[in-house]
Amino acid sequence: VQLQASGGGLVQAGDSLRLSCVASERPSSSHAMVWFRQAPGKEREFVAAIKWSGGSTLYAGSVKGRFTISKNTAKNTVYLQMNSLKPEDTAVYYCAARSSWYAGTWSPGVMHSWGKGTQVTVSS
Repeated sequence: VQLQASGGGLVQAGDSLRLSCVASERPSSSHAMVWFRQAPGKEREFVAAIKWSGGSTLYAGSVKGRFTISKNTAKNTVYLQMNSLKPEDTAVYYCAARSSWYAGTWSPGVMHSWGKGTQVTVSS
């Protein structure tokens, strides 16, 4: 599966952005679609995940209540709606996929597909 992320930009604190990730083919029902982010000088970190079938979701504590992950199965697309953005949300955001929702860890090393990142910059 090839992934293409888009939707980043420069916004002010408190603004919203919606990121999109389009898959080149329909993921299997067990697939997990995942958003990561990487700020300068920091490791890539898990942001949110959604199960392709059924829609189970999971969020990092730092974004819970502000970000919402969703999907449009007809368009093979996953979204990340980001509200109440903060300067500390500034990072390159990546979408990724792994073949099983139940694989345990959400570390970057278990993802089998990655999209190119999209830059999100939040000014104070």
